[in-house]
Parts: sequence; C-alpha cells; structure tokens
Amino acid sequence: MSFNFAAPALRHYFRMVAQLRLAPDDLLRDRTYRRLWTSILISSFGGQVTMLALPLTAAVLLHATPTQMGLLTAMEVVPFVLFSLPSGVWLDRVRKLPVYVIGESLLALIVASVPLAWWLGWLSMLWLYVVGFAIGTVATIAGSAAQIVLTQVVARERLVEAHAKNALASSSSEVAGPAAAGVLIKLVGAPFALLLDALLLVISAAILRGIHVQESAQFAAARFWPAMRAGLVFVTQHRLLITMALVVGGWQMCHHAALVVQILFATRTLGLSEGAVGLSFVGLGAGTIVSSMVGNRISRRLGPGPTLVLGVAICGVGWLLGACAPVSALGVIMFAAMLMIFGFGAVLIFITFLAMRQAVTPAPLLGRMTSTMRWLILLPAGPGALLGGWLGEHYGLRSSLAFASGSALLLAMVAWRQPVIRTTRKLPSVETLTEDRVLDAA
Repeated sequence: MSFNFAAPALRHYFRMVAQLRLAPDDLLRDRTYRRLWTSILISSFGGQVTMLALPLTAAVLLHATPTQMGLLTAMEVVPFVLFSLPSGVWLDRVRKLPVYVIGESLLALIVASVPLAWWLGWLSMLWLYVVGFAIGTVATIAGSAAQIVLTQVVARERLVEAHAKNALASSSSEVAGPAAAGVLIKLVGAPFALLLDALLLVISAAILRGIHVQESAQFAAARFWPAMRAGLVFVTQHRLLITMALVVGGWQMCHHAALVVQILFATRTLGLSEGAVGLSFVGLGAGTIVSSMVGNRISRRLGPGPTLVLGVAICGVGWLLGACAPVSALGVIMFAAMLMIFGFGAVLIFITFLAMRQAVTPAPLLGRMTSTMRWLILLPAGPGALLGGWLGEHYGLRSSLAFASGSALLLAMVAWRQPVIRTTRKLPSVETLTEDRVLDAA
C-alpha cells in the first residue's frame, strides 16, 4: 500500500516541529526520535477513541453487565499471559521496527471490524471479546517491539527523559482526544467512531516506515526453550527487576479493578451522556500532560524508585475520590478529578518503571526482559478486572473503586519498605553480557 498522499503534510509537520524553540540538546531535535514521537502522538489520539468507544458500545448498545465488562477487559489481558514469554524470544531474533509497523496496521483492521459488524448486524459481546483478545495479542508483541525500538533510538542515560516525552505525546492526545471522541460518538455512534482510530493507526504506521535504525537479530542459532529460560532467569534473579514487577503487577490489579467500572459508574450512577463522559476524560489527559512535563524533574529530585512509589500512592488517592463521589454536579467534578489524579500518578509510575528496567538490561536480552516483565505485571490484571466486575455487580460500582484505592495505598506502603526501590535515586547501569553468558544463565 502506498502512503505517498501523506508525505507532503508530514514533511511540513516535521519542518514546523524542528523550528520550535527547543533546547540545543532536546531529544525532539533528533529527526529519528521526532518521527517516533509523532507516530506515538497520532496513534495515542486514535487510542482515546477506542478507549471510550469500545466500552461504550458494550455498556450502552449491548447493555453489558459489570461482569461482562470485567470479562471484556480481561480478554485484552489474556494474550499477555499466553504470548509474552515466547514473543520475547522471537523478538530477540528479528528486527523490531517492522514488527512495530505491522502491529499498527493490524490494529487498524481489528478496530475497523467493530463498525463493520455493527453495520451488518453481527455485533455482540462475543464479537467484542474476540476484538479485545486480538487487540491484546497485537499489543503483546508489537507493544514490546515498540519499547525496544526506543532503546535503539535514544541513549540509555536519557531513557527517563524519552519516556517522559513519549508520555507527553500520549497526554496531549488525552487532553483533546476524549472530548473529540465524545462528540464523534454522539454524532455517528460509538461503533462507527472507531473508524477514526483505524485511520490514525494507518497514518502512524506510515510515519514509522520512515524511521531508520541500526539493529541486528540476536541469538538466531540459540534453541528456543533455553533462550526463553535465560530471559526468565535474568529477570527473576535481578532484585530490582523482580521487585518492580511485583509492585507494578499489584498496581495493575488495582487499575483493572477500577477500570472495568469507570464507564458504568459514569453512565449509570452519575447519569452522564456519552459526550459528557468524553469531557470528563479530559481530566485524565490534563493529569497525564502535567505529569509528563514535571515527571522527569520529580524523578531527578526524588530518584526513580521513590517516584514510582509516589505514583502508586497518588493513583490510590484518585480512586478514593471517585468512590466518594455523590450523585450530583459535585460528583461529576470528583469523577473528572479522579481521572486527572490517576493520570498524574500513572505517568510517574511508567516513566520510571520503563526507564529503570531498560537501563539495567543488556541489549541481547531486551526482547525477553520486556516480554517477561510485561507478562509478570499483567498476570494480576485479569483477576483484577474480574474481581472489579464481580464487586461492582454484587456490592455496587463504588466498591470496586474503593477496593482499588485501599489496595493501592497499602501497596505503596509495602513498596516503600523495600530498600531496592527506596534507595534507587538514579538510573542503574547495565552489565555487559556475551551470548554465552546469557545462555549460561538458563
């Protein structure tokens, strides 16, 4: 497929960005990173449409129960459990950028299947479960490849800065995206709004095709199972990595328990329309964009370890605010504030978590480390989603938010007591490993 139609507009955009008043050493002055950042910005904007349109399709059009919403969310997590470890071995044998590009293209086809099914009268919760599983599968493989591509574009000592700028790209989309998605959903309906995401994913893939990175496959001759075991051993025997996996995994359980009831709470408890839900989610974007701008400075001042713990605690405070929101105009404000506080905390977690784990990992193990860590942190996400749905259906939607809040605050206290997290005040260094030493670890 040719993407020549987009080339003039893209060239004009890149020239415009290059002319902005940037510091002499700003990462956005690097052409390769600028293309990657632009792709993230465009893809994230489309992701905001899917984030609202998919659950709204289930909740409003298909009248899903809280348990069904939990199952829908869990279906996006299951592929991480099934495919993360083997995909990590495969990624260490192939070039990552093509995997990333193909993943964006496949996502476009997957989300476009929802409006097609609605138009043909085939749409059902079973269809959405399949779509959720397919999205999760692509995110498992291509998402890991995307994280590794960043390490090929940016020096390791600047990874916190790079992740903060990437979060800023996502945050910019989260400010305008939800409101635009709410209006679009109001005009054309939730299923057909997903066509915008499909279009933006195609544009994102076109931008990524113009990136040039130097990379070579690793361990092409190594046997599959020893190679996969080497990645597991590296992570589980690295004290910082395994501790971070436990902390962020616990946070994922809390996050998914709250996530499955957010839309239901907004539409059924607070009585918000689709457009009003979109406006409320602007709060999420505001929180993430502020955190993206100050997160790198917070990490430099407190250290990446303490900043990660702070992010978990802030998310817990946000969910507590949502659980206490009354059914009134004040409650709507508190719901938007919950999203804003959560966004602020989540960015602090991930700019430090991603940077620390990449900083300590040798290049030959980046694929397996990334996939192993994603597998470990998302193992609790599925049970968290199912538990959140069950609590919401049997004890009220507020109970899921309260559970997420209490668990996150307890998790933050436990994490702070771990010296390997509390004393990590700067990015650790990587140990150089040869192929033979990596395989010997298995």
